[in-house]
Amino acid sequence: MVRHFLKDDDITAAEQAEILALARELKAAPYSRRPFEGPQTVALIFDKTSTRTRVSFTVGVADLGGNPMVIDTGTSQMGKKESVADTARVLERMVSAIVWRTYAHSGLEEMAANSKVPVINSLSDDYHPCQILADLQTIQEHKGSLKGLKFAYIGDSSNNMANSYLTGMALAGMHVAVAGPSGYLPNAAVVARAQEIAAAQGGSVTVTTDPAVAIADADAVATDTWISMGQEDEKEQRVKDFAGFTIDAGLMAKAKSDAIFLHCLPAYRGYEVSAEVIDGDQSVIWDEAENRLHAQKALMVWLAERAAA
Repeated sequence: MVRHFLKDDDITAAEQAEILALARELKAAPYSRRPFEGPQTVALIFDKTSTRTRVSFTVGVADLGGNPMVIDTGTSQMGKKESVADTARVLERMVSAIVWRTYAHSGLEEMAANSKVPVINSLSDDYHPCQILADLQTIQEHKGSLKGLKFAYIGDSSNNMANSYLTGMALAGMHVAVAGPSGYLPNAAVVARAQEIAAAQGGSVTVTTDPAVAIADADAVATDTWISMGQEDEKEQRVKDFAGFTIDAGLMAKAKSDAIFLHCLPAYRGYEVSAEVIDGDQSVIWDEAENRLHAQKALMVWLAERAAA
């Protein structure tokens, strides 16, 4: 049966744990699994600029024995002269998986609905589930068991990272707290889904406009840029709106003394996080960035095995 990974709860809690265990295995033995030996080709489609996503998926596919084919939609027919559905029907006959970094989440849903090979969301406007797998792997490395830990996200709580943190961390049985200014809070439907997951997994969900409330006694703390791609014209207003939401030493001190700091990068020091925090001893951002490779390899292996079953 072909499985797709478009959002964090496309897998169960048990399946998430399986993927994270496989990520640990692949980090220790990078070339031990070769599902794309042949080499089989994996399509890596990019609508947006990328560093970590492009590098980690390109290296990951090669590590798994495959041929990574990067497609820049600016120089392809996709979405202009050819529909997403037709593109999916063409690609499924030539590649073993499709990875897409895009804008509207609906495009990924259309791709998956018309594809007989796994489709992976490597970022959309609504979710960034591959990043959450890497973050969970990183927290696990530094904290051990995930269940019962408190995770705090401070910043733009209406963006894709907040949506994925809410659902993905709840799936791991964590207590998730997000804080953003009024007008930058998560969609009610996303919060409701996260609460439903948390109730089943023994975690909890808190949404607040007070960063001090969210970060209190947190085991892990994260933030993201206040100005995502396509929002550059809003920078001046957003900087004003997010006053008081910078994770600096004072705010970080409200978390547990051994709390770790995460950021999906790129980071803008002096805005969403101070240099003393992101470059300090509690920061694990470079482990986190590396784990994109291992977590995504694990995801691709996991999906390939189910597609072959």
